[in-house]
Amino acid sequence: MTNVFPASVPLPSADVHLGGRTALVTGGGSGIGKACAVALAAAHATVHVVDKDGESAKAVAAETGGRAHVVDLADPAAIESLPAEVDILVNNAGFQHVAPLTEFPPERFALMQQVMVTAPFLLLRRTLPHMYANGWGRVINISSVHGLRASAYKSAYVAAKHALEGLSKVTAIEGAEHGVTSNCVNPGYVRTPLVEKQVGDQAAAHGIDASDVLTDILLARSPIKRLLEPEEVAAAVLWLCSPHTAYINGASVPLDGGWGAG
Repeated sequence: MTNVFPASVPLPSADVHLGGRTALVTGGGSGIGKACAVALAAAHATVHVVDKDGESAKAVAAETGGRAHVVDLADPAAIESLPAEVDILVNNAGFQHVAPLTEFPPERFALMQQVMVTAPFLLLRRTLPHMYANGWGRVINISSVHGLRASAYKSAYVAAKHALEGLSKVTAIEGAEHGVTSNCVNPGYVRTPLVEKQVGDQAAAHGIDASDVLTDILLARSPIKRLLEPEEVAAAVLWLCSPHTAYINGASVPLDGGWGAG
């Protein structure tokens, strides 16, 4: 899949220095998660790369000098194996399923809530005590434009991202007095395996050719006619860890190419 208008995207700024900080990134083996792990490591944070795919997690950990954790976030007990001494939590892991409400598998719906809502909640319970004790922490939830808006055939994903938005706001309110901020980053369609795997499902759901999905469906409501790059999302994540964003709390930062403006 290619952008309609390809763009040269610079790497996230190295001006943010996170030496001595520890970050944990879920879904860190590819896509947005990998870009976040790379950006945080470049800013001198120690990075824990969490992913269900062991090979991917180990590869990113090797690239960033971090540590890989092969964990299925659908298993609450497995989350207890992850480190609690974390200063920056990036809740990124997720997946998509495209189907009409009347045909959406209930077990798939439940699994998506488990991975994209319950797992972030459990990770917050595990890591916030350390952040509170140190008087500093950054929780960054990779939400979506679908955390603010809805699209047909994505009931589970839209429900999960809306729930993540609410969880983030509660975290922001409770964490403020402890020096902890919590924000969402809300990308539009990003050039990731998750988006690329959607093309066939979207074509079937809408009854169109796969070659038309990018322009007719994914980017139809975006004034900027290209996919977002993972590094652009990572740049926003890194920015939210910088000293000059300490007053941004409980916010949703749209990276949607103007989709929400229409």
